Amino acid sequence: MFAAYAARIDRDQPLNGLELGERPAPGTRPGWTTVNVKAASLNHHDLWSLRGVGLGEEALPMILGCDAAGIDQDGNEVVLHSVIGQSGHGVGPDEPRSILTERYQGTFAEQVTVPAWNVLPKPKELSFAEAACLPTAWLTAYRMLFTNAGVRPGDSVLVQGAGGGVATAAIVLGAAAGLRVFATSRSEDKRKRAVELGAEAALPTGERLPQRVDAVIETVGAATWSHSVKSLKPGGTLVISGATSGFNPERTELNRIFFLELKVVGSTMGNKDELASLLNFCAAKGVRPVIDTTLPLDRAREGFAKLAEGEMFGKVVLTV
Repeated sequence: MFAAYAARIDRDQPLNGLELGERPAPGTRPGWTTVNVKAASLNHHDLWSLRGVGLGEEALPMILGCDAAGIDQDGNEVVLHSVIGQSGHGVGPDEPRSILTERYQGTFAEQVTVPAWNVLPKPKELSFAEAACLPTAWLTAYRMLFTNAGVRPGDSVLVQGAGGGVATAAIVLGAAAGLRVFATSRSEDKRKRAVELGAEAALPTGERLPQRVDAVIETVGAATWSHSVKSLKPGGTLVISGATSGFNPERTELNRIFFLELKVVGSTMGNKDELASLLNFCAAKGVRPVIDTTLPLDRAREGFAKLAEGEMFGKVVLTV
C-alpha cells in the first residue's frame, strides 16, 4: 500500500528522512481493527518524529500520522483515538501510554490498524477531512480549555500563537463555548483570521492585553512564556501543551507565579471520552475545524514543508 513514512532520522533537516512509497499492508491481530483511511491530518508530532523525538532508529521505517477518519472493516464511518495503551484495551495491560506512531505504524497510508477500542463513530455532520483534524490538535485544545483550565462561559482566555493547530482550535472552541477569547500572533493576517473565528481581539505577540485573563492556552513556549504569566489574573491558570519556540524561557516569572498564586498545568492530548464529547460538540453546534490545505497523500511532502515553515492557518489534511 502507498504511504508516507520516516525512513531516516535527521534532527536538523527532518524532511530529509521523509519517504513516499509502498509499505506492507497491516496484518490482523486479536482485538484490533483495520481502517481504510479516507483522510488524515498533519501535526507537529510528525515533524518531531522525523527528528527522532519519541521515535528511535530501531523502529524505522515508520509510517507517520496520528489522526485519521475512514471506514472500518464492518463498513462503519469512524474516527481514530490515537493514544494507545492508556486503557489496556487491545494491548498488554502493562503497556505505557503512547501516541500511535511512537510504537505502531500510523495513518498516512491507505490502511491503518488500531485497537478496536480506539475507534469512535464519525458524526454524519462532519466530513472525513473535518473529522480527521480532531483527534490530536483539537482534542488537545478541548482538554486544555475545559478540563485543565476549567473555564466557564463568560471567562476570559488568552490563546498564544494564532494559526497553529491547537491555538486555532482553542479560539474556535472557546468562542463557541461562550468564552471571551484574546489571541496573539506576529502575523497581521493571522490576527485578522483569529478575530473572524471569534476572538474578541487579536494583538501582536507580547503586546499588553486590554485586561488580564482567567486562563492562558500556551503552545509556543519560551518566546511567549513571560507574556503568558504577566497576562493572568491573580489565581489564574496557565495550561501548556507544547513549546514550539523552545523549552527554556529567558525569564521564568517565578515571583509572579507564587505571589499571585497562579497555577501552571501541563496538558497532553486527551482521553477517549473527551474525544467523544468533542465530536458531539462539533456536530451539535456546527463547529468545524479550520483547514488550511487539503492535499492527496502522494503530495504529503508539500504538506510537511508547509507545516515546517509555519505558514499555515489551521490544519493540513491528506486525503486517500
